[in-house]
Amino acid sequence: MIARIDHVQLAAPKGCESAAREFYGSILGLLEIEKPAPLRARGGCWFECGDQQLHIGVEAAFQPAKKAHPAFAVSDLGKLRESLLAHAVKITADDSLPDTKRFFAEDPWGNRLEFLESRRS
Repeated sequence: MIARIDHVQLAAPKGCESAAREFYGSILGLLEIEKPAPLRARGGCWFECGDQQLHIGVEAAFQPAKKAHPAFAVSDLGKLRESLLAHAVKITADDSLPDTKRFFAEDPWGNRLEFLESRRS
């Protein structure tokens, strides 16, 4: 039986590692974790995200995901928003969920990302 989601993988173009480390590591504050040795030659990099992992994998014929996306629950959406704007990341506001503050953004390659915070917290 399925117990939990272990990781989510986003695709990126060849040579993405430096930008991934800057965006996901420095800007979003995720901790990079070492990929297993047999997978390192494939490129990309991995990050911790709570009890799950976010894998950035190289795809030869890369096209960004515009609809499918991970949603990140955050504890201070306003602070994250300001940080992303300070790094020239475009934010798309969305207030369609009554008990949730959220917005969408894109990673350096155009993959859609959602960031949300419960209005009840």
